[in-house]
Amino acid sequence: MEARFSQLTLDVIGLSLFNYNFDSLTTDSPVIDAVYTALKEAELRSTDLLPYWKIDFLCKIIPRQIKAENAVRIIRNTVEELIMKCKEIVEAENEQIEGEEYVNEGDPSILRFLLASRDEVSSVQLRDDLLSMLVAGHETTGSVLTWTIYLLSKDPTALRRAQDEVDRVLQGRLPKYEDVKELKYLMRCINESMRLYPHPPVLLRRAIVDDVLPGNYKVKAGQDIMISVYNIHRSPEVWDRADEFIPERFDLEGPVPNESNTDYRFIPFSGGPRKCVGDQFALLEAIVALAVVLQKMDIQLVPDQKINMTTGATIHTTNGLYMNVSLRKVQQEAELALSESN
Repeated sequence: MEARFSQLTLDVIGLSLFNYNFDSLTTDSPVIDAVYTALKEAELRSTDLLPYWKIDFLCKIIPRQIKAENAVRIIRNTVEELIMKCKEIVEAENEQIEGEEYVNEGDPSILRFLLASRDEVSSVQLRDDLLSMLVAGHETTGSVLTWTIYLLSKDPTALRRAQDEVDRVLQGRLPKYEDVKELKYLMRCINESMRLYPHPPVLLRRAIVDDVLPGNYKVKAGQDIMISVYNIHRSPEVWDRADEFIPERFDLEGPVPNESNTDYRFIPFSGGPRKCVGDQFALLEAIVALAVVLQKMDIQLVPDQKINMTTGATIHTTNGLYMNVSLRKVQQEAELALSESN
């Protein structure tokens, strides 16, 4: 399941950012391999104690770095081609509809809107911004989906409640944007999953000026500070039954939990001016994906597997997450009725 969710979120972020279909769920390509290589390298660098990749000559002889450099080159070339094509489209449209407000619904990508909304933008800067979004928005959401489905599979009562809510709200159809606010319990399952398995598990911040933190901890300008989101989220000092999966701890009728309304006890997207800019997109993607899975499938953990975790930029399972997946009875009946009507 972890691998499948990772493929799904790569396809979603590709279409959303670039209007480019990686189609990683069904195909292999050099671009897909390059993306995974680059993402893995970014994750490894976040935990490596010695930043040897900053030494140029080492990058030319260490196989891992050679592979990573080649991967980044492939991705950059692909993104630059997409930017060039999109710029040509935008320029052609501007000539046709000068002075009119216009939206190209055939290409609703973030790249398309960035180009249309800026007078001038450096292709290199735009490329790097989009690559940052790709790295930040892919593995994180894939991990959220993985751990949420894992936690639900271990709690049959919560799983059934989530499926019942999905059935009641969706009535057998695909989710719409308006449905999200009605999937309150499923959202709380996602929130609780992100509390137990935050992505990233550690935040890194650099002091701009000399400062003194509470407890009289002195921090010099230029020093890095590591904030353990994982430990905050599991601290018994701020959470009751901190290590347990309890979606109901977040009020269903209250606002979706965030750093502000939990007094910074809950910071899966960080907080303040450096907060993740894609938090709403990530939550929307996660709830839509899970709603469709729970609507159509019954899930059950493969017996006798040990689910351990390994941490990096996100929290992964050590050896994958294997599940028995079957079509739900209500879905079978719906498909049978559809086939008979045709």
